[in-house]
Amino acid sequence: MRIAVDWGKARIGVAACDREGILAFPVETVPTKDRPIARLARIVAEYEPVEVVMGLPVALDGHEGIAARDVRAAGAQLAEAIAPVPLRYVDERMTTRAAARALHDSGRDSRHQRQVIDQAAAVAILEHVLDQARSTGGHTGGQGEQQ
Repeated sequence: MRIAVDWGKARIGVAACDREGILAFPVETVPTKDRPIARLARIVAEYEPVEVVMGLPVALDGHEGIAARDVRAAGAQLAEAIAPVPLRYVDERMTTRAAARALHDSGRDSRHQRQVIDQAAAVAILEHVLDQARSTGGHTGGQGEQQ
């Protein structure tokens, strides 16, 4: 099992996958104003993942700007709070846009998207990680997984 985190200025989307690493699903949207590190640490403790992946907002040209530095700073705090569970960063280019498009295409009213867009982006990040693991022959789930 893995947990994905899509860190935003106002909200943090959280997603998880099943133990076999087949299905990614939304977990929760955590407001950034309400001690988000403590809440995320509780989610990690509850789900007991083999790792946490955190979306890193990399620019289209590949450089890391202010947003990426902010995510890395939050990630450092989260990594400390969830140790020994490893945290790694994954390129999240286009995941929020893809999540918004998918929600729109499924008929979701745009006024209600904010409540789920961050979770959908976290699902997209996690699906990307799972797809990469499958394409390289790596393990996608947590059962017997080597780190």
